Amino acid sequence: MTGPVLPRTHPLPHLDVDAAFGLQQRLVAAAGDELPGAAMFTADAGVRPETGRPRTTAAVERVLATAFGAQAACLVQGAGTGAIRTALSAGPWEAGDRRLLVHDAPDYSTTATTFRDGMVQPVRADFDLPDAVQRALADPDGPAWVYIQHSRQRLTDSFDPMQVVAAARAAGRRVIVDENYAAVRTPAIGTEHGASASAFSLFKLHGPEGIGVVLGDDDLIETAHRANYSGGGQVQGHQALHALQALVNAPLNWARQSAEVHRLAGLLGQGAVPGIVDAKVANVQDLCVVALLAEPEADRVRAAAATHGAAPYPVGSNSRFEVAPMIYRLSSSALSAQPELRDWTLRINPMRAGADLVVDILRRSIPN
Repeated sequence: MTGPVLPRTHPLPHLDVDAAFGLQQRLVAAAGDELPGAAMFTADAGVRPETGRPRTTAAVERVLATAFGAQAACLVQGAGTGAIRTALSAGPWEAGDRRLLVHDAPDYSTTATTFRDGMVQPVRADFDLPDAVQRALADPDGPAWVYIQHSRQRLTDSFDPMQVVAAARAAGRRVIVDENYAAVRTPAIGTEHGASASAFSLFKLHGPEGIGVVLGDDDLIETAHRANYSGGGQVQGHQALHALQALVNAPLNWARQSAEVHRLAGLLGQGAVPGIVDAKVANVQDLCVVALLAEPEADRVRAAAATHGAAPYPVGSNSRFEVAPMIYRLSSSALSAQPELRDWTLRINPMRAGADLVVDILRRSIPN
């Protein structure tokens, strides 16, 4: 049987160990400034009159802003989706122009829901085509805000998200970047290149369930804080502190994990597992390996892998719950662009495992 062919992929650059250690040290230094002594071990709760949130939460926000080169930060409930919604509400919605320039590709499912809820009106341009981006940005009546998903939406996406940030800023547009699956993995996030906001999940970075963050310009973050006046909507001090303590350990973890992703792709590409005929590194959604099977048996292989030590699905895609390697399907946005790959491909993320263990599980899961 002749199956589909994997397209060429353009994985994002990832932090190496030295760069990851540098980010870790920025976090530690900022934490020492904002949470000296016993403050690193204690936390408060409640809506303090002077800040509208716990003192510890405000301190952790300052740590994150400093470490990621932003003017300010706002911790939010709702993880990555909550952070994106907060940024959109404080940005284009607050400004009164709901139009938003976005990539002409299938949206991540929860982002699509946000768009459908009417928070913004997407105006699409293919970010893979520089001329299309320039035409959209040159339109004097075009959207004042640009939204970029840092991780890939299609397997074939090739644009540099930070170059789109720079082009938008040069055209006088403000930019919101969805950093989920890219923060702490790639060399820099949007706020470090002039974006007005970067939003991402801290749950995906080993933090407590449901915690996210928006980093960005003072005016946008002030609006976000002002809107989140309810006591029940606050990230309490102990949640903020736990998120920071976990985040400090994430950079080096992901540097090693990224290296194992590339090593696994090399092993599979060299024929280490009979029944896998091609393998490529891709960002769908996390940095992972997309493996092409010789037969359209992806569902059966995934089920077999779960009996041999693999995780059958994610909890938070690299949350603290993720230990075993995940052997799963492609993301919904990737499959929307190329549905023919569904039965022929595996999305493989080593998580805390190494490439050798993943190869062993695959060998036991694919029939000879």
